[in-house]
Amino acid sequence: MCEIDTYELPGDRASDERTGSAIPVNWASMSYTYEYPHPAVTADICIFSIRAGKLHVLLIQRLIEPFQGSWAIPGGFIKMDEDLVVGAARELEEETGVTGMPLEQLGAYGMPNRDPRERVITVAFMALVPSDTMILAASTDASDAQWFDMNDLPPLAFDHDAILADARARLADKVTNRVTETALAAFQFLPQKFTLAQAQAVFETLKGEPLDKRNFRKWIAANWELVDLKEKTSGGRHRPAALYSLEP
Repeated sequence: MCEIDTYELPGDRASDERTGSAIPVNWASMSYTYEYPHPAVTADICIFSIRAGKLHVLLIQRLIEPFQGSWAIPGGFIKMDEDLVVGAARELEEETGVTGMPLEQLGAYGMPNRDPRERVITVAFMALVPSDTMILAASTDASDAQWFDMNDLPPLAFDHDAILADARARLADKVTNRVTETALAAFQFLPQKFTLAQAQAVFETLKGEPLDKRNFRKWIAANWELVDLKEKTSGGRHRPAALYSLEP
């Protein structure tokens, strides 16, 4: 391997990993640059939400080749001056209009043939958010952006079916096996005053399978600060149920 010349690109700036703010990049200071192929890097973002009681994922329809017209996870190429999560947030906003998502890194995917354009390594992110008031606006590389039921997905571009399957499994693990920020996000899909049955229904949707009633109630009581409001539901055909709220 031999050292080759490098040079500074005017105005280049990178993102501070802690703040996301721009900091100057002196490319000339990167003096050890070698003659070997450099893969491109992309970010793909799996955004989950519960809609009408079912788990959905946000997908975009590709406007350009490859896979023009196919549905895909939102994402795109990371710029030379971007931190990964900053680039992921930018691509998500450009293709769907969605901003302010609490993105969590899922993993990296780098099979040599995963992208027909060139050697591309992608870093996947995920988030779980309410979407009732979210306004979608497809742009740049996307001709459309829609929510899809996870049980009724269209064929996906690239290796996005594998990425989405991993994200789905991670979501299921994080909401019921551990006390995490993702599990906390599940409470966003509940009313301010909720029954334990309503809570179980949300966690079952996120888990993707039925949960034992007795074990769920033990788990939620042991891991979350629930406040018994000393109130009960009224009306309906079922016996009145106790109402709870999550301790702020």
